[in-house]
Amino acid sequence: MLELDKVNAGYGQAQILRDLSLHVAPGEILCLLGRNGAGKTTTIKAIMGLLPLLSGAVRLDGVSLNELPAHQVPGRGIGYVPQGRRLFAELSVAQNLEIGLMVRGSGTEVLDAVLELFPRLRERFHQRAQTLSGGEQQMLATARALCLEPKVLLLDEPTEGLQPSMIEAIRQVVAVMRDRGVGIILVEQRVDAVLSVADRVSFIENGHNLETLDADALRRDHAIIERHLGV
Repeated sequence: MLELDKVNAGYGQAQILRDLSLHVAPGEILCLLGRNGAGKTTTIKAIMGLLPLLSGAVRLDGVSLNELPAHQVPGRGIGYVPQGRRLFAELSVAQNLEIGLMVRGSGTEVLDAVLELFPRLRERFHQRAQTLSGGEQQMLATARALCLEPKVLLLDEPTEGLQPSMIEAIRQVVAVMRDRGVGIILVEQRVDAVLSVADRVSFIENGHNLETLDADALRRDHAIIERHLGV
């Protein structure tokens, strides 16, 4: 289980997260919802060690991650698909995936399993990443993270700018990984995309976790979402 325990973090003198506590269990999708600037992406960066904590802790299966340098966090089993994808544009699909495999020493059997989830990437295997469509680039960013064989997968705005068919393809892969026991934290702006896959939803405002609810409750009562996200 991934756990954030009263995390405080920010950028320089600007504190963003304030006593934020969350957890995601194996085989569960936790979605983070909140207005722009609420602290959702900052939460993901804090987990990955890209922001030093002012206080609090980030733990995976009871072991502290926040004392590790950022480059060691993926090796503990945290896959990260950042907003904007952050691919190696000049490298091929194959080379981008190879970098993912190297993080935990994964072999060709892992690569084959990932490409089964993304058959289009097999077709584009030797193309440079920058020549792919936006949806294909999102597939590649997700596939690269899955090459780590993650215990937990962090997805920051994975459907941003994608056409419906690509959104559905990503959604299906996320559901498959949940069924395989991966814990998933999903940051999204599109409420419909969240409610179609979420198990629980945490609402964040001004760096605080306001409340965490079962997604079924939000499907039954959309007014809860309006209360937290309405203008």
